[in-house]
Amino acid sequence: MKETETIVEMITRFTEIVNGLEALGRVINESEKVMKILRSLPSKWHTKVTAIQEAKDLTKLPMEELLGSLMTYEISLTKQLQESEDKKKKSIALKATTKEEEDVEEEKPSEENDDLALITRKLNKYMRCERFRGKKFTSRRNPSRESSSHGDKEKWE
Repeated sequence: MKETETIVEMITRFTEIVNGLEALGRVINESEKVMKILRSLPSKWHTKVTAIQEAKDLTKLPMEELLGSLMTYEISLTKQLQESEDKKKKSIALKATTKEEEDVEEEKPSEENDDLALITRKLNKYMRCERFRGKKFTSRRNPSRESSSHGDKEKWE
């Protein structure tokens, strides 16, 4: 059997060869035909050949049953091959556009600016609360004396 040939094509070719041999006087019995077909299958069929050899008595196996089994296996092989090709096609990386990348880059600085603004507001609020909690400030001129921020306390004393 050729690699690109289907079971039906192989059987047609095999039947033509056998008919030609019978016309020349060489008669091939059913079990010999079954064995010749199984031997002619390519390596990807070896699992099926082994299963048929172990499960069936090849001397009593009709050609029609063998052909049905081989056609069924061929259909499943074709389906598996097609599924693997589909998976290969699906695993191809998608093409990214430049526009999407620019949008993503524009969002990042915007989010960073929002975060920075939030932190700045919270820090300013914290600083305002700490500064005016009623604590008295010390004078820079005289560190031992306490005064208010306007120096009003010095005038009244």
